[in-house]
Amino acid sequence: MKAVTTILLLVLSNTFMTFAWYGHLKFKEMSWSQNLGLAAIILISWGVALFEYMLQVPANRIGFKNYGGPFSLVELKVIQEVITLAVFVVFSLLVFKNETFRWNHAVGFMFLVLAVYFVFKK
Repeated sequence: MKAVTTILLLVLSNTFMTFAWYGHLKFKEMSWSQNLGLAAIILISWGVALFEYMLQVPANRIGFKNYGGPFSLVELKVIQEVITLAVFVVFSLLVFKNETFRWNHAVGFMFLVLAVYFVFKK
């Protein structure tokens, strides 16, 4: 159960992170934000990123072996990176319609899956 909770929290956390890091790139298309300066964009992104941390920190504590979780530190990091890329691919395809997912991206993703396999191999 701790593994599932950790992974779900990481997915949610990375969703907020992706919106904080890349969502502001769509602000030009929204009337309310067209005249915002960089400082305002940073503060908005920082506010969104707060929710990322509110989910990321518990995910790592719940999932980390030293706190009774099932994952080592390296395993947590690899899981997080794969989730980050998966969330980013979905986000970029849904929000940035001009982005494409090509065969070389799929091959790179397969290598990440192999990385997860080797990190978890005992």
